[in-house]
Amino acid sequence: MSARLEQQLAFLTEVDKLKSVNRGNILTDRSRPENSAEHSWHVALFALVMADQADARVDLARVIQMLLIHDIVEIDAGDNPIFDVPAVNDIEAEEKAAADRLFGMLPKDQAQTFRALWDEFEAAATPDAVFAKAIDRALPPVLNLASNGGTWAKYNVTEDRVDQMVGTKVARGAPALWDHLKGRIHTYFQNAS
Repeated sequence: MSARLEQQLAFLTEVDKLKSVNRGNILTDRSRPENSAEHSWHVALFALVMADQADARVDLARVIQMLLIHDIVEIDAGDNPIFDVPAVNDIEAEEKAAADRLFGMLPKDQAQTFRALWDEFEAAATPDAVFAKAIDRALPPVLNLASNGGTWAKYNVTEDRVDQMVGTKVARGAPALWDHLKGRIHTYFQNAS
């Protein structure tokens, strides 16, 4: 077998570990935490379904690529829920080291492509990355709303914090989606108090 195939298969075997990384969100049936591989699949599907919410300049294929790889670093760095402030503050260096290691397992051309996509997603400066980040941030509130608040109580989340931590990014990349979610979130928090 060629060295290239060996590298690709080693990477694909390693990223199977993403299935064992539990996230801060729970499934809508509240039976267990979502894992990061499930999240990556679901958020990529979310982007495909919500493509009509994207700016006309967005390349959906690139967005889906970003979303499929954006959380691979959690194999080494773990999931860090955005409302868990102490964890979020210390994670950037760990995630970059994880990206170096994991994408570095691939053949050089693929390693560079995947790392560039990951860096682009993290920077959220291009239309593709802005939409990808919006979709990534929109999915957890959808799950929380569908699971009667999900993990918001665990992190003492308020409507203002959802607006600040989630709303800004979603509104930037998918404004109509955020307008819709914001109304549902407002109704949830009013009824929860």
